[in-house]
This record gives sequence, C-alpha cells and structure tokens, in this order.
Amino acid sequence: MPLSATLQFIGAAQQVTGSCYLIKLNNKQILLDCGMVQGADQIREWHKFRFSFKPKDIDLVILSHAHIDHSGLLPLLVARGFDGKILCTPGTAELLPVLLKDSVHLYLKDLEWQNKKAARAGKKLQEPVLSVTDAERVVHLCEPVAYKKRVIPLPGLELEFADAGHILGSAIVQLWLKGSQAMRKLVFSGDLGNPATVLMHDPTDIGQADIVLMESTYGNRNHQNMDSSLDEFADALQQANKDGGNVFIPAFALGRSQEILYYIALLHHQGRLKQRMVFLDSPMAISITNIYNDFLYCLDQKDLAAIGFKKGMQLQDLLPMLRLTESVEESMAINRVSGGAIIIAGSGMCNGGRIVHHFKHSLWKSSNHLIFVGFQAYGTLGRRLVEGERRVKLFGQDIMVKAKVHTIGGFSAHAGQSELLDWAQGIGGKPAFYLVHGEPEAQQALQQELIELGIQAQIPAKDDVIEL
Repeated sequence: MPLSATLQFIGAAQQVTGSCYLIKLNNKQILLDCGMVQGADQIREWHKFRFSFKPKDIDLVILSHAHIDHSGLLPLLVARGFDGKILCTPGTAELLPVLLKDSVHLYLKDLEWQNKKAARAGKKLQEPVLSVTDAERVVHLCEPVAYKKRVIPLPGLELEFADAGHILGSAIVQLWLKGSQAMRKLVFSGDLGNPATVLMHDPTDIGQADIVLMESTYGNRNHQNMDSSLDEFADALQQANKDGGNVFIPAFALGRSQEILYYIALLHHQGRLKQRMVFLDSPMAISITNIYNDFLYCLDQKDLAAIGFKKGMQLQDLLPMLRLTESVEESMAINRVSGGAIIIAGSGMCNGGRIVHHFKHSLWKSSNHLIFVGFQAYGTLGRRLVEGERRVKLFGQDIMVKAKVHTIGGFSAHAGQSELLDWAQGIGGKPAFYLVHGEPEAQQALQQELIELGIQAQIPAKDDVIEL
C-alpha cells in the first residue's frame, strides 16, 4: 500500500499558543498536541469552541509536553468522544494530572461565579461543557514512553521521543510514516529549550528528517547572556530592597517557577540575596516542585551542584527563607507584608490566578517591583504591563501602575533565534521546515534567516494542509 499522509495545521499557526496538528495516515487520524489558546476568557472560549474534526474519530494523541497551551484541550477532547491512547514521556504523564485538574477546577469555579451573577440578573444559566472526571479520564488514557525508545503505536507509524530541554518531560517528537513504497520522517520540535537555562539538558540534536515543524516563539531575537540576566535580576531585587517594597514575579507553575526558585537559591548561595522572605504562592507550583524533586536524578547535575545540592535534598532545602503558601488564607496574608518579600505566583501571563489579586493590592505602590521573566502573549495583562500601560482594571476597579516594571528575557525556557538556527542546521536530509508556535513577525524573521542558510522554510496559516 503506498503511503498516504497529510498534515493539517489546526492551532499555533501564526500564533504562539494553542498547539494542535492533525495527521491523516492512511485511514488513521493522529493529533500532535491538543493545546488551549491562552489569554482569552476561558469560559467563553470553551463554550463556543468546536473542533475542526470529530474527537471520536481520532485514533491517537501524541503529546510533546504538559504545558496547557499544548495539552489544555485534552479534557474537552475526551468529553466530546475521544477514547484512544495518549502517548507522552513519563515526566509529562506525572505532570498532566496536576495541570489539567487545576485548569478544569478553575473553569468550574469561574462558571459557578458567572452563573450566580446571571441568576441575580434573571438570565439563563450555563451548563458546564466538561468535568473533573474528563481530566481524570485523560490521565487514564496516557501511556508513558521513555526517551530514545522506538515504539509502533499504529500500523505504518513509528514514534520516538527525544529530550527537548524545555521543561520536565518535554519532547521532540520523531515520527516515521511508512507505506509499502515510501517512508517519510516527520519531526515536531515541540518547544525547544534554551541551552543556557538551568535544570534541563540541552535539546537533542536530530540527525535526519524529511519534514520539520519547528517552534518560532523567539524567532526574531536572541536572549540576553545568562550571567547578565542573573546580574540584572539581582540588581532588580537589590533596588526593591532599597525601596523597601516587595517583588512580584508572575510565573507559570510548571518550569518557570522552579527555575526562578533555582536562581533565587543561587543568589542566596552566593550571598547576594537581601530579601528575608520568599513565597511560592501557588498550590499547583508547589505540587509540581514536588514532582521535580522526584525527577532530580534526570536533571542537570552541574546546575544542582552550583547551589549546594547534595543527595537526599529537595529543591526547597536550598532556600531556607522559602515559604510554600497553599491555602487562600496564607496567600491573602502575604498582602499584609509591607516589604522585604519576593512573591512568585501564577499565572505567568497575568491572565488570572493569585498574581492578579496581589496586583490589586500592590501595583499602585511605587516601592514595589514587578519582574517579568517570561514571554507575554499578545492580549494578556502581562503584555500590557510590559508595554507600559499605566492604568489597568482589576476586579472592576481602576488601578494605577506605579510599581517599577522589569523585563528579563534571558531566563526564557525557549531557544532564541541563534539556538533555533543551530538546531535546524544540524538536521540532515534537506528537510522542508514549517514554522509554528510564533507570532508573525518572529516567524518572518526566522524564515528569512533560514532561507539565507539555504533551508526551505514556510509559514503555514491556520487550517492549511500539506502532503507528507
């Protein structure tokens, strides 16, 4: 039987979030990722969302990693009929229950609040489109596959995960599509890690491919040198200490929170940390940090040694002033701390979560400092603050932005332009590149750089279909 295969760009096409790609291989349908678009109203988006395929017709899901913009629609996929296998790495399989259940809990809580408002106004109530049970079913459908292990999940399809170096469990997906007369190798980069960041290994070099889907989040720029970034971070903390205020760091619970704890621990280890309190104010980040502790043997041992790590320790042991605030009451109590504290809280793009509650109490105070350590997608509160917006509306109130805003790009867990180009150049076989997971200006800049290197690169639009 000759090879018959197509790929459709369902999501993260000319945008950063919502990673999802549909492969039709002979009579089978395979999803690469099933991610949620972040930055929008979750209730409105989920209630009006329609898959461009029938979930019950999907035979297999292959997941690059656990971040919500790559996995967040899996509960909805299950709620609407999917009942197949979900293949991912062991690290991803451990992280998914925490992320997906939290995401669904937040949705249900927000829906309950909206329905109370609607009831008071005599308006029609909305029924939930999914439940926590759907998130639990996703977890039961997961089948972990270790890095470097070749498996055959479907006839004519071979899969092998390679370490992407982005977060715990992140993978480069390698697929061999086979027919009786042809074979094609498709590589999906997932999110490639920044080799300069801590705890993760460098992204794996790929020897050969025919087609490559490559992320392009930072396709138009390089990250600042890591030593310079750490110095800039230390200076911002020092300035906040002199001003007598607190430091607020919006951070995703998965990956970024653990990295920031590492850098704070490194400054403490070096005698450069003046703050007397550090709060990890996120139940989900606390749970994920505990999972990282279980996988410490998989992480970069040189990085751990640099902060005094010894066998038997956990990440929390390296920062004695760290306080883990799980309950709402503990989180609220932080707002009574007038100065000398670092508060790490989600969400990373400030489109919800505890960080927004802290902003209500703190953005209008000039002694406070706000440090952004990650990408802020278009349309999010984080993006507006980074771009200098001086007044924002939070919980129906106008809040002046008087806190000092710092942006430190070097801590990104994504590869910068030069790392993307190096990784692409290392792939043999003269593959065709398709740039995904990036804003148009970043993709266009990366495309031009690739073309100048003699690499064919295209920027697909949403719902484009290519022959494999």
